[in-house]
Amino acid sequence: MKDRIVVSAVCVYDQTGRLLTVRKRGTDKFMHPGGKPEPGETAAQAASRELLEEVGIAVAPEDLRLMGVWLADAANEAATDIEATVFAAPGTWSAHPSAEIAEIRWLDLAGELPPDLAPLLTDHILPALAAGQARGSAQGQVQGRA
Repeated sequence: MKDRIVVSAVCVYDQTGRLLTVRKRGTDKFMHPGGKPEPGETAAQAASRELLEEVGIAVAPEDLRLMGVWLADAANEAATDIEATVFAAPGTWSAHPSAEIAEIRWLDLAGELPPDLAPLLTDHILPALAAGQARGSAQGQVQGRA
């Protein structure tokens, strides 16, 4: 049986509609900003805190819009799943790498996708965005692997 890590993640867009991805130090995959909740934090509180810590974007937890909850292979940990509660941040943003973030990259959703994206993005979020579940439509249930 695989280990499971619970995380919160946030879809953030710039003024041209590109999706923010980040690469953490010591890793090679790009993913959403986000991370593990601290004890007593809700998924939205964790997402809000991680967004500020990692890329300097301040969004109140109550302003984040739930997109859904997905299970995916962890990008940087072998034999591990992540259970990701994914939110969309309202508005458009600029970002800068902070904390454990080594690099940020804005992803043009209409362009060719790079090969170094995390499974949560490639297997779940990008297909959901392409299917019109973009920018905060609630799902309400855990979505499994495709």
